[in-house]
Amino acid sequence: MIRIFRLLSHLPIGLMQALGVVVGWVVWVVSARYRNQFLINIKAAGLTWRETKGAVSAAGQMIGEIPWLWFRGENKHASEYSAISDVSFIEKALSEKRGVIVLAPHLGCWELGAQLLGEVFGPRYGDLVALYRPARKAWVDALMVESRKRAYLSFVPTNLTGVRALLRHLKSGGYTAILPDQVPPKGFGVWAPFFGRNVYTMTLLPKLAQQTGALIVLGWCERLPGARYKCHFTDLSALGIGDKSLTPEQAATIMNQAVEALILQAPDQYLWGYKRDKQPRDLPVHSRPQFPPSAPGH
Repeated sequence: MIRIFRLLSHLPIGLMQALGVVVGWVVWVVSARYRNQFLINIKAAGLTWRETKGAVSAAGQMIGEIPWLWFRGENKHASEYSAISDVSFIEKALSEKRGVIVLAPHLGCWELGAQLLGEVFGPRYGDLVALYRPARKAWVDALMVESRKRAYLSFVPTNLTGVRALLRHLKSGGYTAILPDQVPPKGFGVWAPFFGRNVYTMTLLPKLAQQTGALIVLGWCERLPGARYKCHFTDLSALGIGDKSLTPEQAATIMNQAVEALILQAPDQYLWGYKRDKQPRDLPVHSRPQFPPSAPGH
């Protein structure tokens, strides 16, 4: 499998994206489960098929990009393919030895965004350290770990050892990127509203900010025509997600609202097929609280 991925990584990224689009629509046609989940999610968000159908192609592009993202040569830098918004506020935080947490949802090409941050800040501030969830199969886990390794980018597992390592990294003034809309394991989240539904939402990100005083940044890497990208980063300090006086539920709700607002800017690049409202394993079904429905983005 690794050999196949390495061969595919030599193909032009534009070609791989085009092939990915085909794959995305094939999966849409043949997988009723994926199709139904996609439609359930956009309905909950108050969006139409017309506003979101491009996300089918985007999901396929994500698959097509993986060999290039993971196995391209070290001489092919993310910055050659992507423009970047103003990141002076991130530079300022890192120069002051203040940690930085980039909140990066399943929107656009999040893998490229992490690589770009490593390229921009790595030479001066060291590695971007990110969490990853170990795969159940050993060969898949080895593939994920080895293939994702690039200059100034490293990973730690989503267990107690990995979280402690990330906490030390942030306290020393390092930086990380976290997927805030990924369903956390039992015991690592709280129920909070997200697009009108109550979803199990991670508490790790606000807790890290509360314990380290790290700057929280919202980031995503937009796909543009011609196999190009534009990475956007926004300072979320005003939202107070890392405020120690907030309850976990309050912090999770504010975080979800920020993610909602971002998704609504580019709904055709979000991973709508992801089962965001799934119940974590071993968590009693009756533990899901009932919140009043909220309007999308509020």
